[in-house]
Amino acid sequence: MLLRFTKMHGLGNDFMVIDLVSQHAHIQPKHAKQWGDRHTGVGFDQLLIVEPPLNPDVDFRYRIFNADGSEVEQCGNGARCFARFVIDKRLTTKRVVRVETKGGVIELELRQDGQVRVDMGPPRLVPADIPFDAAEEALSYPLQVDGQTVELAAVSMGNPHAVIRVDDVDTAAVHELGPQIETHPRFPRRVNVGFLQVLDRQRARLRVWERGAGETQACGTGACAAAVAAIRQGWMDSPLQIELPGGRLSIEWAGTGHPVMMIGPAVRVFEGQVRL
Repeated sequence: MLLRFTKMHGLGNDFMVIDLVSQHAHIQPKHAKQWGDRHTGVGFDQLLIVEPPLNPDVDFRYRIFNADGSEVEQCGNGARCFARFVIDKRLTTKRVVRVETKGGVIELELRQDGQVRVDMGPPRLVPADIPFDAAEEALSYPLQVDGQTVELAAVSMGNPHAVIRVDDVDTAAVHELGPQIETHPRFPRRVNVGFLQVLDRQRARLRVWERGAGETQACGTGACAAAVAAIRQGWMDSPLQIELPGGRLSIEWAGTGHPVMMIGPAVRVFEGQVRL
């Protein structure tokens, strides 16, 4: 059978989006791995699946597969593309939709300027909720990596993140430390690793090593996690701007117990079909 799909991106973080509301198919991890190959498939960082909701209080179910076939809990850039997709495809007439993910319920709003505002919910900071192996919650934690000690913050935005402050993201050891921290035994579900360069109280630069995908052009949940870490440690103030290789995201967070709000673009690239 042939499945229709849309290729989209949020700041260069790219996705293959499949509607399983009007189409019917059983997508497996092997399909994500096959289609995710940039030489022999469609090519993407993540595969996004739109499904009918399981919960009557939400509008859609949102599933996310990395290009290596692993299913993950959350994707912020993907969430913005999800919102634009369901509205453009007329799967809903709402401008604000509630979506259930493996990492919890999020709220998406397509604004008049074409930007998408995402209520990512409150960050999770208790180590067991991230999950991260630590005796108690702290602003930062020392981690032994390849004979050196790395100081990092640990935050969950529905998916786990480690945030490391660096002097310069251009020279940061993203491809050396990223994969080692991603698979560190203290992160039992692996972790996304953000390298944060603070420019001033309202601006920062960020590169992210994503579990299952490697370094990407942008990471929405990574930008949210970096903002939370920076605000908690007194480096930055809300609202703030995070500059990623693919572009800029606006982040707001009022502090513990409050949701993280993210605003950024979502772009449709092309339509296609794949054989299942």
